[in-house]
Amino acid sequence: VHLVESGGGLVQPGGSLRLSCAASGFTFSRYVMSWYRQAPGKERELVAQIDINGLSTNYADSVKGRFTISRDNAKNTVYLQMNSLKPEDTAVYYCNALIIGMAYWGQGTQVTVSS
Repeated sequence: VHLVESGGGLVQPGGSLRLSCAASGFTFSRYVMSWYRQAPGKERELVAQIDINGLSTNYADSVKGRFTISRDNAKNTVYLQMNSLKPEDTAVYYCNALIIGMAYWGQGTQVTVSS
């Protein structure tokens, strides 16, 4: 299993970023995919989750209405569109796949929201 995140960077408050996670080594279309984040000194938290067909999504209360998770099963990729970014969204963002009870993680991508 291999998960590779990209798309992070430095953005001003109110700005947008789109994260991508390219997956390989498993049948991507059969598994729920998630985005987590971890800010300095804080525990890793679930940001968004999407079912295998992309029809059902869940979001942390802190990002509802601002973030959108989506997936392209033909490209084995999951996305996180982040709008109206706030300084408190600053964190390392991780892609996650839960496969037969085992969690797999990417290396993470840094998102920094600052003026």
